[in-house]
Amino acid sequence: MNFLRQQHGGRELFQRHAKREGRSVARMRAVDYGNSCVVETEVYLPQGGTVQPGPYTFPDAHQATAFVTEAVESLMYLGCDVYAE
Repeated sequence: MNFLRQQHGGRELFQRHAKREGRSVARMRAVDYGNSCVVETEVYLPQGGTVQPGPYTFPDAHQATAFVTEAVESLMYLGCDVYAE
């Protein structure tokens, strides 16, 4: 995913891609840097283009995973299909 910054020593934990009616809505990626974990996001706008809120930094992978889990649950509630990549 070219929107995400380079990993500078981090270890990618996972990626999630949300779609609704076949159209991309959002992507999230968690990267563990050892002393912190960063969640990077990209949101696809209905009129085209993207925005990149964040990045969101957490003290550990557990908290970053909880953040992404809540985001995924919200996206699913709103009718999105969410895929692991």
